[in-house]
Amino acid sequence: MLFADYDRYTYTTSPLIEVICQLRFPAILSIGSHEPSDFQEAIRDEFPRYAVRNERPAPQVKPGPDGPTLERQPPVSNYNFISADGCWKINLTSGFIALSTLRYTRWEEFAQRLDRPLAQFIQAYHPAFFERIGLRYVNAVSRRALGLENVSWADLIQPAYLGVLAEPDVDRTAVTRSSIDSEFRMADDCRMKLHAGPGLLNGGKQDTEVKFILDSDGSARGNISADKVPETLETLHHHAVCLFRGAVTSQLHTAMGPTPI
Repeated sequence: MLFADYDRYTYTTSPLIEVICQLRFPAILSIGSHEPSDFQEAIRDEFPRYAVRNERPAPQVKPGPDGPTLERQPPVSNYNFISADGCWKINLTSGFIALSTLRYTRWEEFAQRLDRPLAQFIQAYHPAFFERIGLRYVNAVSRRALGLENVSWADLIQPAYLGVLAEPDVDRTAVTRSSIDSEFRMADDCRMKLHAGPGLLNGGKQDTEVKFILDSDGSARGNISADKVPETLETLHHHAVCLFRGAVTSQLHTAMGPTPI
């Protein structure tokens, strides 16, 4: 069952490489007009490092009497607040606030890390509502790290996520690429964007091992009030847990060293 309810586990050898929570809101121009010094001061003990990047959005297509044209967009200031160890980061722009980490252990810690920056943001900028709340889990399963280098992906990943690699008569050494990209609605008015398949991290520049990438981006959309954010995130987290457990086989689950939560 791909979307059945599953118990939660932590893993001794976790495949998670990044977790990102992003909350989009109607544009608040004051965020881009000057540096958010008050916001920084409120979270500086947890996120002492600061940087800002000016990013230019993709051009927009504008209709015209002589046909459509591409209109360049003004740059957007992306303010970065980073933990001392570099593993946690808050991003703030005029259109979203996000928390990301390269060292995820369990949901409760992640939610706690988000709590104060989000509360300070709401207090400082009073967003009317949130248009989209997203929770993304990027997994990269390493057979080498698990001592499973000679085990087929078909024994570790459920067929629905394998594409042609799930077929027993396919010569897997001859397959140069096999990935699944899906978008679908889930329960509780949530959506899921999913990428699954073998691949190299960062193009294989530093790590040449082919890993199985399971990248799930769950989201809820609408006019979501601030008091509904915790409930929405809990729902998205539940869907992410069930999707991951439904994607891995019992052999892979055991090899990762599960501990019930």
